[in-house]
Amino acid sequence: MSSQDLDAIACAACTAAGLTAPDLEPIKVAENAIYRLPNSRIVIRIAKPGQRGAAERELLIADWLRDSNVPAVEPADIATPFVMIEDRPVTFWKELSEHRGGTATEIALALRRLHALESPPFLSALDPFVRLDKRIDAASTVADHDGQWLRQHLDTLRENWAEQPDGLSWGPIHGDAWEGNVVTTNDGTTLFLDLERTSIGAPEWDLVSTAIKHTSFGWITRERYTRFEQAYGFDVTDWTGFPLLRDIREMRMTCMAAQAAASNPTHVNQAQLRIDCLRGRRGPRPWAGWEPIP
Repeated sequence: MSSQDLDAIACAACTAAGLTAPDLEPIKVAENAIYRLPNSRIVIRIAKPGQRGAAERELLIADWLRDSNVPAVEPADIATPFVMIEDRPVTFWKELSEHRGGTATEIALALRRLHALESPPFLSALDPFVRLDKRIDAASTVADHDGQWLRQHLDTLRENWAEQPDGLSWGPIHGDAWEGNVVTTNDGTTLFLDLERTSIGAPEWDLVSTAIKHTSFGWITRERYTRFEQAYGFDVTDWTGFPLLRDIREMRMTCMAAQAAASNPTHVNQAQLRIDCLRGRRGPRPWAGWEPIP
């Protein structure tokens, strides 16, 4: 779908919600398009087709977190923060005040607060492999032998996931807890964004996101990681299940890059580097060269 089509959906959604959109500003126009209405301090999110249930659930999660005194992005104060335009679910959110990515300590403390909650009935179990098959299928720039290896590796990870060792008690988790999704406002409030992956699962899944920044990629120092695990009170890298969750996270990052390369040739080298790392062609961890994909 073109950016013009998404612009039209955003405008139609505003009309359906009783808002005017003369100053609609795109923030990100990709799989999930995001716009802002500066004069209303509202952010609009357009989800992919077929994601109605997930979009409605995100609003439920946001309300639950607010009622549980866990800071998170909040639905907009309008009559209906959810509308359907054609086959696209559209949700409306309060725009955040100025903020930055959370520090290691801030993320750890926010996760402790979230993980201590009782699980609400509308949360489902974590699926760490969601959409990976489709991402591999869409990775048209990946060589056949690498694509076959990715599928075999995915099968192995699924088998191992079914027999993962015991760890911390399962409960509510964010599902994608990195500093882009756990932010701190100028007044010092640390809060969760992007609640799409919030589930019932192993708390270790949230902790691995920060751990691999040190162990897999060298993005953060040992000292910074130490602050993280000390603030949380548990070092996930000492857990026997850490290698499995690490491998799944790396696989998710690799499949995302491989799919992105199919539509944007500037990502081809990054996707291949990630595959080469997973296949043992780049030596042991930490690997150099992994870069964020917008």
